[in-house]
Amino acid sequence: LSSAAPISPAEPISQAYSLALYMQKNTSTLLQTYLQHQGSPFSDPGFSAPELQLSSLPPAAVPFKTWHALDDGERLSRAQGAFLALTQHLQLVGDDQSDLNPGSPILLAQLGAARLRAQGLLGNMAAIMTALGLPIPPEEDTLGLVAFGASAFERKCRGYVVTREYGHWTDRAVRDLALLKAKYPA
Repeated sequence: LSSAAPISPAEPISQAYSLALYMQKNTSTLLQTYLQHQGSPFSDPGFSAPELQLSSLPPAAVPFKTWHALDDGERLSRAQGAFLALTQHLQLVGDDQSDLNPGSPILLAQLGAARLRAQGLLGNMAAIMTALGLPIPPEEDTLGLVAFGASAFERKCRGYVVTREYGHWTDRAVRDLALLKAKYPA
């Protein structure tokens, strides 16, 4: 048996932070593109429906005091769970949009790219957790039973919540990773 040198968390943190910043630059474009392709009321100027949520997707919003009290492992574990859920939801939204908007290659490409980036961030977070000696949460089927008979409007609402929460979780990941980056400088 040979013992490997401990892995420094600085490099995977830096990689994850860079990816999260890149993702952050694209989240508002994804949401706007998504809304434009759904028709009214989604494409109406100023459309917002913060009350819409999905029980299978954890909301990123958390009171500051609660967020500040979380330790590194809790923050990473929650982000890991959220981005796992987001990759699965983005696949579902992409499938929905292939059916609802088959002539929208830009939207479909943006949804696919967002899913791949979320998967990449998951890998980065797993590397950080490994380097910090934290357990990596097991992968789960976060979607559970999907109502395949959902109406077009229900599928559009689901996609809106997913693309909106993708942006919120990306913002939170940038904030969480900035803390780690400061704590574990290269």
